[in-house]
Amino acid sequence: MAYGKVLASSVLATILLCCASLGPAQVAVDIGVAPVCPYGYFDYAPYDCAPYGYYGPDWFVGGVFIGAGPWFHGHPGFYGHVDNRFDPHHGYNGPLPQRGEAQFNHFHGNEARDGQGHVGNPGHDAGSEHALPGFRGGGHGRR
Repeated sequence: MAYGKVLASSVLATILLCCASLGPAQVAVDIGVAPVCPYGYFDYAPYDCAPYGYYGPDWFVGGVFIGAGPWFHGHPGFYGHVDNRFDPHHGYNGPLPQRGEAQFNHFHGNEARDGQGHVGNPGHDAGSEHALPGFRGGGHGRR
């Protein structure tokens, strides 16, 4: 008799499982809010703050960082210059550049990135970048 109840329960469970309709799977990934960093953050996990001078002027609109990694807000095909000497993936482990330096006065871009970790061609030379009125890029102020 006990075997009959087990068999009946098994058959009932099988029927119920076979008749259940499967809905589409819903997967949500919450990446959270972008890191709050004064000079932007690296485009790879754990998205640590980048030191002053890593990102060139291409990466800022009205003084606001356009983002990198999952929070990138640049246009499609964007590649902006970075100075990878300040990138831990390229061996940087020194201090941040000195406080009080003029904005971007020491930027020497030597690589272009798309905000998603890819290196590419930005279509222009880093020396022609500027962020401040009268700033001509390449570390030269207005004359």
